[in-house]
Amino acid sequence: MMSKKIRKAQTSYIPKFSFWTLLIALIAFLLSAPILAILMRSFAPTAELWQHFSQHLLGRYVLNSLILMLGVGLGVMLLGLSSAWLVTMCDFPGRRIFQWALLLPMAFPAYILAYSYTDLLQYSGPIQAFLREVFNWSRGDYVFPEIRSRMGAVMMLSLALYPYVYMTSRASFLEQSASILEASRNLGRGAWASFFHISLPLARPAIVAGVALALMETLSDFGTVDYFAIQTFATGIYKYWLSFEASGKALHNSPACSWLP
Repeated sequence: MMSKKIRKAQTSYIPKFSFWTLLIALIAFLLSAPILAILMRSFAPTAELWQHFSQHLLGRYVLNSLILMLGVGLGVMLLGLSSAWLVTMCDFPGRRIFQWALLLPMAFPAYILAYSYTDLLQYSGPIQAFLREVFNWSRGDYVFPEIRSRMGAVMMLSLALYPYVYMTSRASFLEQSASILEASRNLGRGAWASFFHISLPLARPAIVAGVALALMETLSDFGTVDYFAIQTFATGIYKYWLSFEASGKALHNSPACSWLP
């Protein structure tokens, strides 16, 4: 009698595979296929190539990626949080327009912003040309920040990705009760103190979620960092993949592997 109960208990814990389970597993496999392909390539018989990447390039990729993520994280948090607070808690002319206009950067890829700002701010662009004409300057007479740099990439990515923090922060601010802020003001807290001690802690999960989304977009961005000649994980994986393709073709065409199909 006890053995039957034990068998029933054991069989009840056996997972049952249904159509939806198989479908989710298939979708997960398709989504992870690029990562699995890169991992399989890393185990290919190209030890010299992997040694070169790990010794000379991997550290640079890690450093540049961390600098971009740190700068973009601060930039999107500053832009998204401040704009969300202003359009939600303040009343000013055009507020309803700005509520939706602040989402427009999501319609433009970061590399489009990089192209546009580079054309505007480079040496041959209209802004520097106007300054040289007005003040009669020539090359070397003034200092202008270089847009095609890591700081320029941070600015472009921050301008393109801050809507993630703006949307999540604004949704959190809209859910907060105004009576809490009124109670804080009645207890002697000012506007800034109420923001930092009441609104900001309540919106912390939403802010973290928005910053995390922006950082993942930063880590996967290729167009901006490639245009600015910044070596990150995205450009490194691309170059690493092409190098494996080239080494594989060279190995395939070598006389030692002439028997390969």
